[in-house]
Amino acid sequence: MANLENAMRPEGRIGASQRGKMKKILIQVMEYLILAFASFWALVPVVSCLVTAFKTPNEYQNTNVMALPQNWLYFDNFGAAWQKAHMGMAFFNSFLILIVVLICSILFSSMLAFVLNRFQFPGNGAVRNLFLFAALIPGIAMQVTVYQIMYALNLINSLTGYMILMMGTDVIAIYIFLQFFENLPVSLDESAILDGCTYFGVYFKILLPLLKPAIVTCLILKGVGTYNEYYMANLYLQDKSLYQVVSTCLYTFTGPMGNQYNYICAGVIITIIPVLIIFIFCQKQIYRGLASGAVKG
Repeated sequence: MANLENAMRPEGRIGASQRGKMKKILIQVMEYLILAFASFWALVPVVSCLVTAFKTPNEYQNTNVMALPQNWLYFDNFGAAWQKAHMGMAFFNSFLILIVVLICSILFSSMLAFVLNRFQFPGNGAVRNLFLFAALIPGIAMQVTVYQIMYALNLINSLTGYMILMMGTDVIAIYIFLQFFENLPVSLDESAILDGCTYFGVYFKILLPLLKPAIVTCLILKGVGTYNEYYMANLYLQDKSLYQVVSTCLYTFTGPMGNQYNYICAGVIITIIPVLIIFIFCQKQIYRGLASGAVKG
């Protein structure tokens, strides 16, 4: 009874209100501290890479990682990285692979999702479950079989073979497109077919333009994965004098006698620039696509 009376008094209510405010302030402070800590650890490698890229070979050998360079206008590392790592050829091959893989992957995934969603046939559910089961298997566990298939088809050490390998059906993209197809009414298909449109016409003229948010989401996921992919590029594109890509070209500066990190960091900065430019000019479409692809309905 005494506690109840104290709580009902104005002094008790003011004390409870102050404790609530202090608790909220404490939670906000903890949130900002956690964000600052996470941001610090995320930015340390980027800052270290940027600092090292502008150091002369002598500075790189005689200073620590975070020591600032004496001259921020020293661009010789960038020129050496571009020439010695054949980055011009690497960018050309990477963007050629990226364009072909993205176009074919989006078409194959959306077409398959269209068939699975719009046509009910025996085994439809089994096919969906098999795709889900395939997504649970680590890709590295299937590389022995995949390599044997690629070798038998004479597709190793070939850009065409690597493109075919990378444009394989993306399970995540299929489920993203399935989610969007479920939100598109079947009456759109029926109306188009009554007007004389074929199933290909329904897909290309009616449904595909409505899948822009899903397409943007899949382009981001597949594009980042293809641009950064190293393992299969190094395994299947063995002739580095002809089939160098962005993810493998910087390994020119690694060897048994040591690594030339001043050139590697300069090359990393060069590889980041195209992605950064694309993000700056397309960030509205990217955010809109990710937000639309994150929820159903």
